[in-house]
Amino acid sequence: MRFNDPVQWTRYWRAADQPLEAMHAHFTSHRYHRHSHDAYSFGVTEQGVQAFRCRGGAHTSTAGMVLAFNPDEAHDGRTGAEDGFTYRIVHIGPELVADLVPRLPLFRDPVVRSPALAGALRDLHAALREGALARDEHLVRAVRAMAAHVTPLPGPTTAHGDPGPARDLVEAHYADDPTPADLVEATGLSRFALYRAYRARYGLSPSEHQRQRRLREARRLLADGVRPAEAAAAAGFADQAHLTRWFRRCYGVTPGAYARAATR
Repeated sequence: MRFNDPVQWTRYWRAADQPLEAMHAHFTSHRYHRHSHDAYSFGVTEQGVQAFRCRGGAHTSTAGMVLAFNPDEAHDGRTGAEDGFTYRIVHIGPELVADLVPRLPLFRDPVVRSPALAGALRDLHAALREGALARDEHLVRAVRAMAAHVTPLPGPTTAHGDPGPARDLVEAHYADDPTPADLVEATGLSRFALYRAYRARYGLSPSEHQRQRRLREARRLLADGVRPAEAAAAAGFADQAHLTRWFRRCYGVTPGAYARAATR
């Protein structure tokens, strides 16, 4: 699918039978709000400069560099040059990766300099139009190229206290509206200690995590053929406009465009 305006454009693709999605886009003014994906996300910058924050630091990616985001890793994004940037990105579900490598990888560096990996990702993008056999063959090659760049990551810190019970509460009641008092009661932390611990562990605040969980549920419903207005209500958004605003900010396309992007 292709969606154009006079300056920016996106082409979005998703598999109907696998947790595999891809986008080719050019952005000049679009800014990604801080968000995460439930998949490994690997992008190749083709032109211009991408600027983003991830893992507490500021990063840039220029032509030929690869973005590498682990599942649930919070990041944002914007152009780092006046004429914008063009890039390709692939989102690969962890279950697909687990079928191809002995253990799920984690990536220490969000920017990887590897012509081989960049080439494998570009070939995978091209193969998405060729059918399931070519797609799977290039997926294997791309995942193996990614695994070659794995480095160990340190375990999660508990220096600020354990926000895990609060995350469990947000996950279980994302469509409702748990209060700060509910999260405080679940963890035994003060409000401000809870906020610091949550951001330190997960990269998102509790409200950002709740919104991200709602967006993921809306994506699942849209992929199942549910209309955007109904998906918005079921996922906990105020209305379709509310869903559309945040969907575009976090994923670069509208809910309707995402729903139409499936190919078999």
